[in-house]
Amino acid sequence: MSDLSDVIPQPRRTTSGAGGFFELGPATEVVAGDGTERTARWLRAEVGAATGLPLAPGTGPGDAVTLSLDGALGPEGYRLDVEPTGVRLAGGEPAGLFWGAQTLRQLLGPDAFRRAPLPGRRWRLPAIRIEDAPRFGWRGLMLDVARHFMPKEGVLRYLDLMAAHKLNVLHFHLTDDQGWRIEIKRHPRLTEVGSWRSRTKFGHRASPLWEDKPHGGHYTQDDIREIVAYAAERHITVVPEIDVPGHSQAAIAAYPELGNTDVVDTGALSVWDTWGVSPNVLAPTDHTLRFYEGVFEEVLELFPSEFIHIGGDECPKEQWRRSATAQARIEELALADEDELQSWFIQHFDTWLAERGRRLIGWDEILEGGLAKGAAVSSWRGYAGGIAAARAGHDVVMCPEQQVYLDHRQHAGEDEPVPIGFVRTLEDVYRFEPVPAELTSHEAEHVIGTQANVWTEVMENQQRVDYQTFPRLAAFAEVSWSTLPAPGERDFDAFERRMAAHYRRLDALGVAYRPPGGPLPWQRRPGVLGRPIDGPPPNK
Repeated sequence: MSDLSDVIPQPRRTTSGAGGFFELGPATEVVAGDGTERTARWLRAEVGAATGLPLAPGTGPGDAVTLSLDGALGPEGYRLDVEPTGVRLAGGEPAGLFWGAQTLRQLLGPDAFRRAPLPGRRWRLPAIRIEDAPRFGWRGLMLDVARHFMPKEGVLRYLDLMAAHKLNVLHFHLTDDQGWRIEIKRHPRLTEVGSWRSRTKFGHRASPLWEDKPHGGHYTQDDIREIVAYAAERHITVVPEIDVPGHSQAAIAAYPELGNTDVVDTGALSVWDTWGVSPNVLAPTDHTLRFYEGVFEEVLELFPSEFIHIGGDECPKEQWRRSATAQARIEELALADEDELQSWFIQHFDTWLAERGRRLIGWDEILEGGLAKGAAVSSWRGYAGGIAAARAGHDVVMCPEQQVYLDHRQHAGEDEPVPIGFVRTLEDVYRFEPVPAELTSHEAEHVIGTQANVWTEVMENQQRVDYQTFPRLAAFAEVSWSTLPAPGERDFDAFERRMAAHYRRLDALGVAYRPPGGPLPWQRRPGVLGRPIDGPPPNK
């Protein structure tokens, strides 16, 4: 049984009961009302496995966990009542009920996060009432599987970790210069060629070290269907990202005609084996547009998400400046320059997606040429892009790199593995505020949420991803879910005390997080160059 104050993210309202507890035992039933079947199934599978209890379907009312829906609670809101006679869990909609089940699991104690029961455990819930609902509707994690491929089982594991933290959007970064990770049946070379690189830079791009063996992999369309269904069972939406027109060297290596063939021998290109921003970008031709329309047609069949992410960031223009084909396109469309050419490219897919009932979302560079009203912006280059987007009437997901890029280092110490960017401690992330003070209350309504981004250039395996992501994702989850005071007024000491219990949950889940005292010996990467940036990050 956990302490009442141990729940992460912090609930909106907690009231202690009259004392006592409810103990789950072999006779405890799960009474599932209409619309609650998914959460009942999850409780039996996950909590049942950890406790060894059958949690059999029943009719109640005694010795039961009773599940119901109550529309007055709001779509993702829930109410949990624990009394010595039984448990009642209500959600505004099935998603809210599921988030309430996550809280119930936390209250059972860290061993409730194991996959099999330990001997002698008793499963008690403290008498309590919790009324809770999230601050934001988009509580996201961006997972980059292009730079280092994460096998399907690892992605499913991260969906479980997201669910345990009440995060509900997986932004799935599937393509980049260093790899193409999704099967497209009409363009098979995207994975036959584009999903493998011959070697990999070890460390930042200034590092002299290489891992001289092929790296890659991809998800079949059935893998994607499984991932999407597994996420949906946990009320998580998967938003795919297919990067255009930059970050596309893997696609060009597979299909050289997609590149600027009149200025570079695209047939000699391979999937990029280093980090940074490749100069090899898509050619602004009708063939390229038709090719990617075909890609997106298959993507839409696999992902039912409202939003489709098209990247749109970091597109070097040098090849377009030298390309007669690109210059002819600029003249034909009466555009001012190459920047407007990129905007034309983005707007083409903005319209194309809107005609199919979807909404485009892209990195904040897509603002530079104007957007259709339905498009949304991931604000990564600080807050400025998000502020501009919100003032222009666009929805915004706040994910400024200086605050919530989890590839950035967690400490200034020399033992930090492959140190990248600014120091972003657990406390720094806990004091992140997604809504800029410069926005009016009306403009702030366009901040639909926030997400933490995990770029994997220097994360070569699951353990490295765990180290960079946790425990900071727990702090981020509280920021995205809970209604907290202003950053300077947040009680980080109290959060740290709750983390003492949460570390034990992460241990039970097998998460290779960064310990509070610093990296363990096997988590270090001595002698591998990173790219540390000194001083505090800009907050703008």
